[in-house]
Amino acid sequence: MKIIFLGTPEFSVSVLADLLNSKHEIIAVVTQPDKPFGRSGKLQASPVKVFAQKHNLKVLQFERIKRLSAIEELKTLNADIMITAAYGQMLSQAVLDITPLGVFNVHGSLLPKYRGAAPIQWAIINGETITGITIMKTNIGMDTGDMLLKEKIRMEKDDTSGDLFKKMSKIAGTVLLKALQKIENKTAVFKKQDEKKATHFPMLKKEDGLINFSLSASQIVNLVRGTNPWPCAYTYLQGQKLIVLKATAGAISLNNLLNNQENVKNGQVLIANVKDGLFVKTGSGAVRLNIIKPEGKKEMSDIAFLNGKKIEEGCILGEE
Repeated sequence: MKIIFLGTPEFSVSVLADLLNSKHEIIAVVTQPDKPFGRSGKLQASPVKVFAQKHNLKVLQFERIKRLSAIEELKTLNADIMITAAYGQMLSQAVLDITPLGVFNVHGSLLPKYRGAAPIQWAIINGETITGITIMKTNIGMDTGDMLLKEKIRMEKDDTSGDLFKKMSKIAGTVLLKALQKIENKTAVFKKQDEKKATHFPMLKKEDGLINFSLSASQIVNLVRGTNPWPCAYTYLQGQKLIVLKATAGAISLNNLLNNQENVKNGQVLIANVKDGLFVKTGSGAVRLNIIKPEGKKEMSDIAFLNGKKIEEGCILGEE
């Protein structure tokens, strides 16, 4: 089949690579426009654009793919099908109608759960243990199209969203190729999504990483995992921003100690020494901030951090 591929981040690259190594023909690659990066503001190409140019694939970048000029240009390619994988723009019905076989999306969750732009991160934040890839036929709704194929992935308890992206990347292309074979053979069977089971979560924002210590220790651990590597969980220590890259729930003995203390506040530092590490009171139990990154410094263990900075037990985290 002749394919137009739409994608932008690293997750999309592995899908594109599998398509490139298949029997199918990639007519063009559509990706988001270059964006300013860092303090210099120098324009940076998306990972998909870098990969596509390296392999001499035609690259198209539209400010808005819904514009008539973009639609007309895509029509001239005479492709059979369009594949999207974390492209980053909503498609209009006019775009969906360009190719005779329609548009199919590679989505990073087991639909209808976790519709939206950040399904991998939110699944971890919400404490899921199973997720997966869904190949669906795109319609004008937000991830509401009929499903063609699903494949499950089990999460490990220490998986960050970065880890899970890599796991999904390894299988996403393979699942897509199976789906394309079904479409080509005219054996595809579609299943409608159960709207009663649908959940939707928005794109993560930087402020979503702010740790609320009234949550339980396990919820905070999941927030840290789900926001790593972006936007990253964080709190404040004496007015200084403290990014948390790894956290673990406190030991049972420590939690028992909490039950015997009166007037302990959420966010209060319980233990802060180079022998035991940095433990903080939460809404349920204690959490250890295992790996942290003080503002303007490199990441380090809590032990290394406490070697260079004395923190009084009893002080409160989260106050700017």
